[in-house]
Amino acid sequence: MVEQQEQAAPDAMMTRIGQAVMLHHAGDREEARGRFLGLWGEIGEGGDALHRCTLAHYMADTQDDPADELAWDLRALAAAEELTGGRVAESHQSLAVRAFYPSLHLNLAADYAKLGRSEAARTHLRRARGAVGALADDRYGDGVRAAIGRLELRLQETGTSAEAGRPDRFGGPGGETLGPPRQRP
Repeated sequence: MVEQQEQAAPDAMMTRIGQAVMLHHAGDREEARGRFLGLWGEIGEGGDALHRCTLAHYMADTQDDPADELAWDLRALAAAEELTGGRVAESHQSLAVRAFYPSLHLNLAADYAKLGRSEAARTHLRRARGAVGALADDRYGDGVRAAIGRLELRLQETGTSAEAGRPDRFGGPGGETLGPPRQRP
């Protein structure tokens, strides 16, 4: 059955990653994390860079420990740096590699803020801000730009939220998300 699905789907691994993402978005974080780990085992450290980038990007959100979240976000960035525009276009015609970077750097900034590493957070926030030109003027792009602004304000006000004893990405003032929205694979 899986073999047939892999032959029918243009990119069966992206489909399977998307299924785990849907589990996570539906609230089944543990099941999603388990599936992501299984898929990571199949892909491996040297597997397709788009698969590794996408999987690590979403896997980070299922982590309980901010240090583990950081490790997955660093894997996503490293894989993105291996991508070529052509490989991304195979999977998503409108997607450019450079459009990954605002979200990836914003995630890293939020991770470092959670860990109380304000200088590293600011460095990645500057990189995220510098890369926003690659984003479309759509809901996703607007969400990433807004999240960058919220984290910039948080870092200006308190250094980092971790230093102030507050959660960062999932616990901003009023309960808003400080990290970027995740675009569906």
